[in-house]
Amino acid sequence: MRRDRFVLAATLTVIFSADFFFILLPKLQNLRQTAGNGCPCEPNNISNHSFPILEGLATPQLSNWTLPYRTTPSDQTDRGSKLERLFAHPLYNIQTPALRTEERLLEVEQLLEYYRRKVSHWERHKKLYNEAAALANLSGLEQEMTYDPDASWLKFHLGINRYALYSQDDSSILQLLKDMQNMKVVNADYTQDEKALKGECDCTQVVKPSGHHLKLALKMHNFGKAMFKPMRQQREEETPEDVFYFVDFQRHNAEIAAFHLDRILDFRRVPPVSGRLVNVTGDILQATHNEDLRAVFFTSPANNTCFFAKCLYVCKTEYAVCGSPDLLEGSLSAYLPGLSIAPRLSIPNPWTRSYTFTERQEWEVNPFYCDSIKQTHPYSSGNRLLNIIDMSIFDFLTGNMDRHHYEIFTKFGEEGFLLHLDNARGFGKSSHDEMSILAPLSQCCIVKRSTLLRLQLLSQSEFRLSDVMRESLDGDPLRPVLTEPHLLALDRRLKKVLRVVQHCIRRLGKEEVITSDFIKPTVGPQTTMVMTQER
Repeated sequence: MRRDRFVLAATLTVIFSADFFFILLPKLQNLRQTAGNGCPCEPNNISNHSFPILEGLATPQLSNWTLPYRTTPSDQTDRGSKLERLFAHPLYNIQTPALRTEERLLEVEQLLEYYRRKVSHWERHKKLYNEAAALANLSGLEQEMTYDPDASWLKFHLGINRYALYSQDDSSILQLLKDMQNMKVVNADYTQDEKALKGECDCTQVVKPSGHHLKLALKMHNFGKAMFKPMRQQREEETPEDVFYFVDFQRHNAEIAAFHLDRILDFRRVPPVSGRLVNVTGDILQATHNEDLRAVFFTSPANNTCFFAKCLYVCKTEYAVCGSPDLLEGSLSAYLPGLSIAPRLSIPNPWTRSYTFTERQEWEVNPFYCDSIKQTHPYSSGNRLLNIIDMSIFDFLTGNMDRHHYEIFTKFGEEGFLLHLDNARGFGKSSHDEMSILAPLSQCCIVKRSTLLRLQLLSQSEFRLSDVMRESLDGDPLRPVLTEPHLLALDRRLKKVLRVVQHCIRRLGKEEVITSDFIKPTVGPQTTMVMTQER
């Protein structure tokens, strides 16, 4: 009996030992190795495969980057907001060098003094107008203006520096968009370029002066100003094939979409733009004190309130825009600081178009045109040429062929960024990709490293450009801002941009093509605003 128990015990011991050696021990060793390796997404373990790799295009090394946040498997399964995840990515949390005084466009006291002068001017104007109105038995100015040193437009102006118009985490931009959407309009007037025309236009010109485009300057009750461009086309309408780019309509939704795209690309060179339903009667006709503007209003046969541009050759009712019966869609673009305190310089684009029916520019016939540009000041050194190429990529994505000039703040000199203004001729043809817009990139074959990395990131399914644009635009009151074909065109055009870069690298090598710019990640992801609108 004891012998049988001994045999049983020995048998069980052998079975347990075999089970431990062949099954449990390997599992324990595997767990130990996994714990030793740590999470592959820890800050010190970032690798190139964290970024998209183009076929035939090596991803630039990012040895000095760290991930400021942990990515876990649950993050991958919980999709959430693509836009929020995009702005939490290290590429959108690059820390610019500490700003010196000369790298800020304006100082607080300088801007507040400018603001106080505007308030004093308004009060004097109101007093004189009311005195004249009393003598003529007319009603005086009743609009209430408010001096607000914390106004969102003031904060926007104070945030402008040599790198961008605003930072990704600047909450005043979101507030500025809301203010433009909701604030009471206290005055409406022609823009300065329309006033300069004095209603006189040279009708022999193929390219009409900018003043003939129907746009107005609207002033809010806290002295903020926005440029209003009314809706001229329905969303589904596209530019006819036979229409030249320089006589195309200016689209209000293109201005809105350009602001969102510029921010998604992390350029931040387009002033904030919001859509708004404007009451043509209450917000413009009754708010204006310009008799010339009042004179172009009329009531259509359908009892809709309409108005048309001041310039003589479009001073006709068939060129008018009309409310329904008073409400009219439009874009509101925040004004930049006045030229008296923040002068800007307008410079011809080296890749400007001929703006005639027959002539062609040198860059259109000379494939080596960029070689001469690289020898010409200010493109021979610094970031100016790289910023031109950024602008061409931006314009190609929107389909804007009308970039004849660009502007810079004179204070920042040669190293300042380019302002991406006047984007209303974009998003006209969803099915056509105008490759000539990319001539600066294809001819010069250089691109900023940070720009390329963001373009690669936006080509991934996790951060697909059309998806984040759709989500961002969904926060605008005039949603949907773009039709689906235009959104999908962004993905198609992005691939073509990357293919141009790919071709350049195969020809010249990545060391010649990819140019480093400052890349220093922040310690942690900034709290980046996401454009949302309460429904």
